[in-house]
Amino acid sequence: MPKSRVRKKAVYTAPPTADDPRKPVKFGSPRWLAPLMVTLFVIGLLWIVVYYIAGATVPGMKTLGWWNIVVGFGFIGGGFMLSTKWR
Repeated sequence: MPKSRVRKKAVYTAPPTADDPRKPVKFGSPRWLAPLMVTLFVIGLLWIVVYYIAGATVPGMKTLGWWNIVVGFGFIGGGFMLSTKWR
């Protein structure tokens, strides 16, 4: 009769002791990341909306012209870049 295979046991690792220098790894994002992300989204949206509604009357926006769209989407893009770091 054929011999059955022998099961390999897992290697025993001792539980960490109190004097173990390793620290637990912190997962997550910093507290400032989510508010900054939302703020960038809102600033970008407001920039584009203000440009479309009153762009000709606001002195700084009048000189930028269509670059205001790039600035608004730049803020929104910055919010999306931060959203990739958020956990």
